[in-house]
Amino acid sequence: MRLTVELIKHAAAGPGTKLPPISGLLSITRALYKAPIHRSITIAMSKPPPPGVYVPAVIFFDEKEELDFASIKTHLLRLAKGGLTGILVQGSNGEAQHLSRDERKEVVKFTRDTLDEHGFQNIVVIAGTGALSTREAKLFCADAAEAGASHCLVLTPSVWPPYMTRERIIQYHREVADASPIPTMVYNIPVVTAGINLDSSIVIELSSHPNIVGTKLSCGDIGKLHRVTIATKIEEFVVFTGKSDVFAQSLFSGSAGVIGSLVNIAPKTHVRLWNLYKEGKVAEALEIQRVLGPADYAISRNGVIGGVKAVVNREFGYGSNRVREPLGIPDTKFLSGSEYDVFKAVAELERSL
Repeated sequence: MRLTVELIKHAAAGPGTKLPPISGLLSITRALYKAPIHRSITIAMSKPPPPGVYVPAVIFFDEKEELDFASIKTHLLRLAKGGLTGILVQGSNGEAQHLSRDERKEVVKFTRDTLDEHGFQNIVVIAGTGALSTREAKLFCADAAEAGASHCLVLTPSVWPPYMTRERIIQYHREVADASPIPTMVYNIPVVTAGINLDSSIVIELSSHPNIVGTKLSCGDIGKLHRVTIATKIEEFVVFTGKSDVFAQSLFSGSAGVIGSLVNIAPKTHVRLWNLYKEGKVAEALEIQRVLGPADYAISRNGVIGGVKAVVNREFGYGSNRVREPLGIPDTKFLSGSEYDVFKAVAELERSL
């Protein structure tokens, strides 16, 4: 693992970079530098994360927009105690685009260390490693591996949407997966990528890569999700919905679970729905879905990241709703309006479990 990470860092720096002095492994090193990296060392590790409930964890800042690690720790432990399968660090909710490279790596390591120190070694840590260039995405993947993540979630670049053709999108994800020392997943969220919306045929084509092991579909398109699940094997390629308002529906279409922002507020509730579905108690699972759906929609109307933080602060008493500029502090009028009733219902259900 460490060898591969070091090689990726040097390879990403471009041709002519001095090779790392790794005694006894020079022949392997030379072979890797003579040709594109195609998982020659770590391909055996290319397994998807287990199905279940994951959270794209929000992070917290103080009044100076510095990382508030005390609140981040409190949040991580509340989520872990909710029975989650895994935590996504630096997804869209985790403000990856607002963090420096060092901060991104620091938060991933802090997450893994916090979970391990409190007996949650079984919880998977996935790191968001998308970037605006292929080169930088490769570096983020290497950083994530060093920091303790087991998988990467890779967002498609979106600075020049008209020029991100199907061919360029596929090439980007393949090249990042070739270089990554840990398995990658494809992230589709058009609202964040300036409208770039990967269709099912792109995701299915990428699923054949030996180091691309899954996708998070935050487009809410159940038809797309179903097309991908019937074209892939869950043992090799997992398909997660990124929206809690279609969590139950996605399970009927073969999804591996959810990685949704509302899980930040109600981890136990999502795990309960997951368990009910697995037990064949569909009617009871759908009753929980009736509570989750309206709340997830309300989050999308009230600042998303800042809205999640505001509800967490009000219901559980920690963290600020501050988001790094330019998003800043969101409007929180919804906290005192009738629209907040849907969050009260979720919070009450969460506390009852």
